[in-house]
Amino acid sequence: MALHIKNPRARELARYLADSRKISLTKAVIEALESELQREISRKPLAERLAQIAHDLSTKAAMQGRCMDQNEIDEMWGHS
Repeated sequence: MALHIKNPRARELARYLADSRKISLTKAVIEALESELQREISRKPLAERLAQIAHDLSTKAAMQGRCMDQNEIDEMWGHS
């Protein structure tokens, strides 16, 4: 069965991908769609991703952090 892409931009993008990978137009479209569907399935909401980043940073800070006195803070910022 032939693949018919009527939209010029879609056809251009599919052809570019197919040519760059040296595969058929049909295979390029299938790979692109499979890849995008996999991304969609594995996508986490932004709030979840940010919560995970905050948790990771909090864990790292707790392991390596220490309290600084005002003199150290001033020195760090060049306010000596």
